Amino acid sequence: MLPIFLSSWARSGSLFNLLNYITFRAAAAFVTALIVAFIVGPWLLDQLRKRAVHQVVRAGTPDSHAGKGSTPTMGGIMILAALLIPVLLWARLDNRYLLLACGVTLWMGAIGFLDDVLKLRQKRAGLKNEGLVERYKLAGQFTCGLALGLYLWLDPISTLPGASTTLPFIKWVLLVPASAGIAWLYVPWVTFVLTAYSNAVNLTDGLDGLAAGLCATAAITLGVFAYLMGRVDTSAYLNIFFLRGAAELTVFCAALGGACIGFLWFNTFPAQVFMGDTGSLALGGALGAVAILLKSEFLLLIIGAVFVAETLSVFLQRFVFKWRKRRHGLEYAQANRVFLRAPLHHHFELKGWPETQVVVRFWILGILCAILGVATLKLR
Repeated sequence: MLPIFLSSWARSGSLFNLLNYITFRAAAAFVTALIVAFIVGPWLLDQLRKRAVHQVVRAGTPDSHAGKGSTPTMGGIMILAALLIPVLLWARLDNRYLLLACGVTLWMGAIGFLDDVLKLRQKRAGLKNEGLVERYKLAGQFTCGLALGLYLWLDPISTLPGASTTLPFIKWVLLVPASAGIAWLYVPWVTFVLTAYSNAVNLTDGLDGLAAGLCATAAITLGVFAYLMGRVDTSAYLNIFFLRGAAELTVFCAALGGACIGFLWFNTFPAQVFMGDTGSLALGGALGAVAILLKSEFLLLIIGAVFVAETLSVFLQRFVFKWRKRRHGLEYAQANRVFLRAPLHHHFELKGWPETQVVVRFWILGILCAILGVATLKLR
């Protein structure tokens, strides 16, 4: 908003000239997100406590989590506020990359908000806390993915084919399904990536500070790629595809990283508030959308490898359990699980790791994955 309103002054050579620089606006968005989180946080916590908006403890979590049922949830509202206010202030709102990323984030956040509200109502009514019916939640996520995929396919926002993507470690290779006459496959591909990643972050959100810290790392890393891909000079130097206008996503990613770190102030162990599905689905959707817009979906497997591992642990646990149950019976399947409990972070909790140790070690792995992701710019 500010870059548009003050554009005439920005061209005059005054101090407002700084608004022409993506790096300045990204840094301003990051700091603004922190400030908004610190201002909104205490007020939101007070409101959640007054309304007894308490966490619904998931079935199957370790017994040590029983006490978390009195902790306020739906802190994702804080994350969304700390993300969107800086974006409104510091980003160019006429940029389609930015508008699409914000749209997906809000859509996924709305699905998560509805899920959280239903869980709370069911809890207060003494019903089973299932929240939004799974097929309805997936329908909402699929709809968002289909809409984004169709839009990018039919109305490309860059000079590259709308239905295309790139591979890490490989230069100047663009995967274009249209060349094989199957361009329509791009739409279900985008739907899968968006749905899978929003749910992956949701599954990871099980320990104090875990998802917020990992999302902050991933967001800032994607911001680096957005900046490099959105500049003619750096993209040419690194031999990566130039995406005109994509640099504006740097502001979005910086605000997202700042929002996660600001939320982490209240979410670190012992957590004063949880993000709930409002936050986890929105964060997963935001990261997935940015990767899709940057045509870097496969890169997200590296940067967000911890999220991928958490999700795979759940699928592997369920698949092996059902197979062993069918083949050897229920008692054998229960006694021979792949993990002590899934997702993966609960496995290490039951192995005896303190919660803080699991979180910090997973953060370290997330940082290493982010570094490897950045290294793909030269390891090609």
